[in-house]
Amino acid sequence: MDLGSLALQGSLVTEVAVLVLFAFIPPAIFVIWIRNTERYGREPWGMILGMFIWGAFFAVIIGVILELILSIPLQVNSPVEDFIARRFPDTDAFAVVFVALVIAPFVEEFAKAYGVLRRQAVIREPEDGYVYGATSGLGFSATENLIYGAFTFVLLGFIPSLVQIAIRSISSSLLHASATSVTGYGIARHRLWGPRFSAAPWYLAAVAMHAAFNGIAVVGSSIAQAYGDVGQLLLLAAAVVFSFLAISIVRGKIMEHDARQGWVP
Repeated sequence: MDLGSLALQGSLVTEVAVLVLFAFIPPAIFVIWIRNTERYGREPWGMILGMFIWGAFFAVIIGVILELILSIPLQVNSPVEDFIARRFPDTDAFAVVFVALVIAPFVEEFAKAYGVLRRQAVIREPEDGYVYGATSGLGFSATENLIYGAFTFVLLGFIPSLVQIAIRSISSSLLHASATSVTGYGIARHRLWGPRFSAAPWYLAAVAMHAAFNGIAVVGSSIAQAYGDVGQLLLLAAAVVFSFLAISIVRGKIMEHDARQGWVP
């Protein structure tokens, strides 16, 4: 093997390593930001790390498997596919939109929140649910950002993949954190205050948030195609505003509960 090939391989390894770091560092910083929103009774770093790993690894695997299973009726010759074909001329486009607006929000919010549900015994305060839910969501977003960045890297190269990850880090990462934190809060209420405080409405709220964000992306893609760079900027602005508004509300709720020690319903 000549020196040129070794240099090329070394450059490739370096670029991949940078992509991995670039995908994981921003969500990790957001985790610290969310965790430190509490002034009292902050969550142990070990539990935070475990929840981040759940989101980054186990929730991604669960999400991928469930989405593939639930997407099968849309992709094979089945009664569902026939029903769709009779009502929508472009069945492929319908399938993409249905996955983005229905299947993905339900599946991903379940997969991320299941990590909080598994470790609900460590929840001591209502705001803990927000923190753990957001942490799981940010772990999920880190791996998702890496996957999207890797596809862009293969198709377009190193710099476009960094841009892709950077955009997702200030939009979808915060969305994943915000949405799953809502379910986490519902789980905390159920854990602390009893069965009459169901987590189901909070899970559905998280699904609605996720679907709304994906809806912005779906509609924004059409606008971007119609208006070019201006459309792209409008799409990015809408996604960022939505995500920052959502995470700001979540942080406000954490601070509100944190300031009311011994709070009961």
